[in-house]
Amino acid sequence: TQDGIHYDVCVPQVEAVGDLAQVVNDAIENRVQRHLLKAQRDWDDYREAFFATGGTEEEWAGREMDVIVNYEVKSQTDSRVSFVVSFGEGWVSAMEERYYYNLDLAEDRDLTLRDYLGEDWVEVCNAAIQKQIDESVDEEGFTFFFPADQGGFTTVDESTGFYVREDGTVVVCFPEYSIAAGAAGIPEFPIA
Repeated sequence: TQDGIHYDVCVPQVEAVGDLAQVVNDAIENRVQRHLLKAQRDWDDYREAFFATGGTEEEWAGREMDVIVNYEVKSQTDSRVSFVVSFGEGWVSAMEERYYYNLDLAEDRDLTLRDYLGEDWVEVCNAAIQKQIDESVDEEGFTFFFPADQGGFTTVDESTGFYVREDGTVVVCFPEYSIAAGAAGIPEFPIA
């Protein structure tokens, strides 16, 4: 804990022959550094606004912010690894960003949805995701997902995040608030 900010940082290191491991490690390190700087700026802005609106030192004394960087290996074989790096900030409100890595270490390259799902990967993903969104509507017509014409899901593309579970299932993911209300969290869709 430093100046009211509690840091919990656990960063993965990819080890493999070839340039990809270093490129990925550098990208993760850069994101971690940007995240830590942003968290400090957010905390400083919050403190400034707190005092500008009449907050006292005594009231401020108990305030804390959690800054979290963590990762989870979703699947791993001798030559392939799929993992997620999460960046979180929690204080007045919570936010989380995730970055997805799917690597073929033997071939020294990123893996894509096309690699796992074939040439018609866009259609396969879109159909599976739309089906799951449609199934999320309750008997009164409520769903957390936005309509397509109001910022909701329309299609996947090359920048769409995903990971691969141990059983080989591809799981497509969208950032929090991007296609659904915040209460939906980070929408994830297994592609069968």
